[in-house]
Amino acid sequence: MSDYYSILGVSKSASQDEIKKAFRKLAHKHHPDKGGSAEKFKQINEAYQVLSNKEKREQYDKYGRVFEGAAGQAGGGFDFGNFWQGQGGRAGFDFGDFDLGDMFGDIFGFGGGTAAKRREMNKGDDIEIEIQLDLKDVLTGLKKTIYLDKMANCPRCAGTGGEPGTKVKECFTCRGTGEVQQIRKTILGSITRFVVCPECKGQGKIPEKPCNVCRGEGRTKEEKKIEINIPAGIDTGQILKMEGQGDAGVRAAKAGDLYLKIFVKPHPVFQRKGDDLHIQLFVSFSQAALGGEVEIKTLDVKAISLKVPAGVQTGKVFKISGRGVPHFSGWGKGNLYVKLIVKTPEKLNKKQKDLLEQMKKEGL
Repeated sequence: MSDYYSILGVSKSASQDEIKKAFRKLAHKHHPDKGGSAEKFKQINEAYQVLSNKEKREQYDKYGRVFEGAAGQAGGGFDFGNFWQGQGGRAGFDFGDFDLGDMFGDIFGFGGGTAAKRREMNKGDDIEIEIQLDLKDVLTGLKKTIYLDKMANCPRCAGTGGEPGTKVKECFTCRGTGEVQQIRKTILGSITRFVVCPECKGQGKIPEKPCNVCRGEGRTKEEKKIEINIPAGIDTGQILKMEGQGDAGVRAAKAGDLYLKIFVKPHPVFQRKGDDLHIQLFVSFSQAALGGEVEIKTLDVKAISLKVPAGVQTGKVFKISGRGVPHFSGWGKGNLYVKLIVKTPEKLNKKQKDLLEQMKKEGL
């Protein structure tokens, strides 16, 4: 079993806040929807579920594992999982779309708290777009300009949501707390919880007069010019992240991020495999038999000379070191592999036929 502390990259003495911060950072980086590994994301989530729970963490520190259900049985706790499975059918409970996870999260704070919900509600959305590149573009990297329609801070109110010169007042709905009380009736009785105020979006205050342009939201739809630096060696499927270049948040809240998903278009001559390039080179029968120098045009237009030995057979592969794609790490390059194909002429003039007839008589 993997070490949960190592998975999250924290020490065994890490505080709950440190564990939570590490989890959020890694979960965002390795989330499958962001191009991360599903298996890695699963490991990160498993580690966090144990280390963020006081009892489970104590068990793990002491025994190196967690005994599911042991704590509840030892303390006479109620096993909700067994109750629903063993009694739900006979008791006649009909839960429908009732979300137990949501209910208990709100009661006991498992859902992350109102402050976290407030930040999430106001934060701008992430944006993901696809960038298409030619194969030659990845040899040196490039700067690319794109124009993106997205939510941006309102130019009139600078993102505040109020008319210029307007005072900000306390939200009447939540009385400045940023949250309101909500009562829900459940099978366990009435449950009171606090949710983000829908009027002020959790900020606790609103402008006296909403901005005439953005209607108080603090952002408008605009076309933005964005400069992108694409590094050399990038490949199809890789994702570049540009922090803060997504949609603007509500009333100057944190902006989302921009994710650039790379697609390198196939080349008609060169085939890329990792950081290596492969090409087929056609030579005539006489070149293959007699040998000689053959010129190859590379992706960067710098021709190189390949020495073909006499008597070479079709299918022979030559390796030219360091003439492939730069490694994404920035150190070194891949190789160029040249596969020789002896081309048989389809049409011959009389002189060529006579020469071949003579060669045939000579056993060639």
